[in-house]
Amino acid sequence: MRNAASTQAAPKAIGPYSKAIVHNGIAYLSGQIALDPATNQLVAGDISVQTERVLQNLKAVLEAAGSSLDRVVRTTVYLTDLSQFATMNTVYAEYFGSSKPARSTVGVAALPRGAAVEIDAIASLS
Repeated sequence: MRNAASTQAAPKAIGPYSKAIVHNGIAYLSGQIALDPATNQLVAGDISVQTERVLQNLKAVLEAAGSSLDRVVRTTVYLTDLSQFATMNTVYAEYFGSSKPARSTVGVAALPRGAAVEIDAIASLS
């Protein structure tokens, strides 16, 4: 059985998708961009500010799904400017600490709403 997970602490979906699907003890999270959950608008700021908001959004969805950042097993990071990788990586490391999931980072031409970064995740529930 699969269940959708959602929370008001993360932005509303901007398309026909779920924030997360939980299936067989695994949470599959849709990509999050730097939308403020209160306004559903992109936060103002550089890649650090946007990465911080993205990870806060992911954390909220993970918690709604019954998981947490320390249970993330894989992420994909999408950046519109790979020269910003080191800055994004510094913020990312603050959130994952010693719990380092597997990760891919991909350079892309554009992201929804003009975002500079998007991150999706897969996490266990236990």
